[in-house]
Amino acid sequence: VQLQASGGGLVQPGGSLRLSCAVSGFSLDDLAIGWFRQAPGKQREGISCINSVTNDDGSTHYADSVEGRFTISRDNTKNTLYLQMDNLQPDDTAVYLCAVRRDSWCILNPNRFDYWGRGTQVTVSS
Repeated sequence: VQLQASGGGLVQPGGSLRLSCAVSGFSLDDLAIGWFRQAPGKQREGISCINSVTNDDGSTHYADSVEGRFTISRDNTKNTLYLQMDNLQPDDTAVYLCAVRRDSWCILNPNRFDYWGRGTQVTVSS
C-alpha cells in the first residue's frame, strides 16, 4: 500500500486549496481512508474520513473544526482521494497527510489508521 499526498501550498486567509492523495496497492472502495493534519508542536488531528463503499456505506465524516469548509471525495477511476478546503484560516496551517485503515468504517483517530503517506504542507497566511 502506498499513498502520496500533494496539492499543498501557501494561500491567503479565505482562500481555497484542493489536496490529492494518490493510492496504490488497494482499491479506494475497499477500505476506510482519511485526511489528517499536524501543526508544529501539536498532536496529529483527524479531520475527515470516508467509509468503504464495497464493505460499508461510503459515508463521510468530519471534525468539527472543518465541518462546512472542507469536503472529502474520491475518484475511483484514478484511485485518488481528494480534500477540497475552502475558507482557509491561519489555524489550518499544518502538514496534511492521508492514511488508510484496515477496516471498512472510519474513525477520526490517527492511532486507528495503518498506512500513511508523506504529507503536504499547507500554509495560510496574509
